[in-house]
Amino acid sequence: MPEDEKTSSHNTPLYTLHGMWCTSCALAVEGALTRLPGVIDASVHYPTATVWVKGERNAVDLTELAPVVKRLGYRLTELEAVDDAHERLEQESRYLTLRLLVGAAFGMWTMLASLLIYVGALPSASIEQVVAWISGAFALPVVVYSGLPFYRAGWRTLLAKRPGMDVLVSLGAIGAVSVSIGLLWRGSVEVYFDTAVMLIVLLLIGRLVETLCRHRGLKALDALALPDAAISAWQKGDWVLLPVNDVVAGMRVKLAPGELVTLDGILDAPGWIDTASLTGESLPRYFNAGQRVYAGCRYLGATPLVMQVTAGAGKRRLDRLRHEMRRYQAQKGELQKLADRFAAWLSPLALALSLVTLIGALLVGLGWEDALVRSLSVLVVACPCAVGLAVPLASLAGNGQAMQQGIALRDPAALEILARIHSVALDKTGTLTTGSHGVLHWQVRDGIDKHTLQHKLTSAVAGSEHPLAQALARWSGGDNNQRSKPYKVDEFPGEGRRVWLTNRQYLMVGSVRWLARQQVDVPSQAADGTLASASQVMLADESGWLATFYLTDQPVDDAEQSVKRLLASGYLVAMISGDRQGAVSWLGKRIGLPSEACYAQRSPEAKARLLCGLPSPTLFVGDGVNDTLSMAAADVSIAPLSASEAAREGASAQLMSPGVGGVVKLLNIAKRTRRVMEQNLFFSALYNTLALGVVVVMAIPPLIAVLAMAISSLSVTLNAARLAWSEPEQ
Repeated sequence: MPEDEKTSSHNTPLYTLHGMWCTSCALAVEGALTRLPGVIDASVHYPTATVWVKGERNAVDLTELAPVVKRLGYRLTELEAVDDAHERLEQESRYLTLRLLVGAAFGMWTMLASLLIYVGALPSASIEQVVAWISGAFALPVVVYSGLPFYRAGWRTLLAKRPGMDVLVSLGAIGAVSVSIGLLWRGSVEVYFDTAVMLIVLLLIGRLVETLCRHRGLKALDALALPDAAISAWQKGDWVLLPVNDVVAGMRVKLAPGELVTLDGILDAPGWIDTASLTGESLPRYFNAGQRVYAGCRYLGATPLVMQVTAGAGKRRLDRLRHEMRRYQAQKGELQKLADRFAAWLSPLALALSLVTLIGALLVGLGWEDALVRSLSVLVVACPCAVGLAVPLASLAGNGQAMQQGIALRDPAALEILARIHSVALDKTGTLTTGSHGVLHWQVRDGIDKHTLQHKLTSAVAGSEHPLAQALARWSGGDNNQRSKPYKVDEFPGEGRRVWLTNRQYLMVGSVRWLARQQVDVPSQAADGTLASASQVMLADESGWLATFYLTDQPVDDAEQSVKRLLASGYLVAMISGDRQGAVSWLGKRIGLPSEACYAQRSPEAKARLLCGLPSPTLFVGDGVNDTLSMAAADVSIAPLSASEAAREGASAQLMSPGVGGVVKLLNIAKRTRRVMEQNLFFSALYNTLALGVVVVMAIPPLIAVLAMAISSLSVTLNAARLAWSEPEQ
């Protein structure tokens, strides 16, 4: 569990930051906020434009923070809706496209003019002079209009005392133009207008591609969005259509056949619900009256169904999940912090190296022209675009992959930890098992076939609400045989029941001890040791004992396959449960876990202590209130689909489909995401380090430096895009 959730004395609000241009802007605002009194920590997530702040209540209030951010040239507001975020990114895309079109339209003539001069295609020096001036004229709109965002962002980061990439870009572009004008004034045609144009145009292309990737990453939240359709609600004695936002908790709403459930609620009557949008289940589920239904499901009954609302719009389970995902997106993992630190010192270092290069070149006897060109190349090649984009774009891509696989990642920073997991601990009931019993084995009196047995069992358990009786009803085929319907039932709560049939015969079903007290000759138990932990239910009729059923909580469909894949991948896998030893041992054997990896009868405190003793980093998967302590003790935690509210709140990720197969998928996604993060970070850092060293000791044309810098940034963006667009591993 993140530290901020453990500390109730501090507020951790989430805001939206407008006006950012790149990661340097994010670092500038972040630095300004962390220096404020009362602010303990702040994190600005550039890809989603979100700001997470932790500190004293008054210190992190919007009214306190907004003026500070405004002085830097940005705007801080309440957290924007996802739809507004899409609109903002679309506006940014149009903004970038327009400036890119201007840059390309005028820049191509600058490049053509420069090319004619470089290859010596012009007939005379005077014509070359004219063409050089034309090259500068066409570069002017690119440098002034298309490059304006870079200058604005550079000035803002300087105000925040956190100079970043945009300072280098601005100095590089303005420097190239200034050097070129100076050379033209002296009569030289070796101008560098093309360098300024290429620097701005290529960076604009990178920003546009990056914005499209951010747009794609944000769409991961769209899977949790619901339409704002009108809903039929009971108001003032009549059913009226109300906007979904006007329906509050406690009101009763009516679901029409086939209607999408847009609010959380409790059913007044049973019905079939399609939960595919939330769980991925291919078959609908039958919900009983009193069961909770979450927004996002679809009602499939033939008649209207009434539901009492428990959570209105904005407070639904999906709403909370979306908000938590955005909250944790604003917090940074270790790799992102490392990238930020590298980018933070790289820009000042590049400025210092540029100045040293200029002075050094003059001291060794180079002319002002050559010295300025070398200094300019240092500025251009040092732009840390790739470093700033290395981690956040890969993280967004990994989040999108997880959502596609039915995994809601509440803490995207957990991807970095999940990629390094050594131990996986799993709860038993409700996590590795379905939470409902099934028939494991049965014995029957000689001369009774299975069909007859199922017929009698259907009559014996018809109408019972006991979980074991319902499990027996499912095994027998339900109570759809009207001839077996009893006319009288004597209930003995916690022990059994006697059912009188229409033909005056009776059946008894219940525990072994209860039937023994009813003078039924109870046979010896099954010799199979694996049944010792199972729950026993016996069936009897007028002739005495009829059958014994052994029931147990069945494993989820993918439990065995998932555990075997985890073991094959080299993880230390353990099952930690508060259930009886026999039940835990049986399940461990069933799913392929060795007995020494199955821990039974553990209290919540003991489970947490045991988890802390496993090789770290650790992952815990649990669903109950008793698992929340273990979730806090683990480095990262996952809640299955059927988890309790407390478990969901404490988990870093939540599975939106039945079973535990999502655990394996998420670990695979995390490994791929971290691999891309490390690749991006390594190559971008290596590029900047080596490139700076090269341009300091030898002359490299500024245009070549621009191309090298652009290729580095585009490679990082495309590598992250490769992760987002690739097919997830199964």
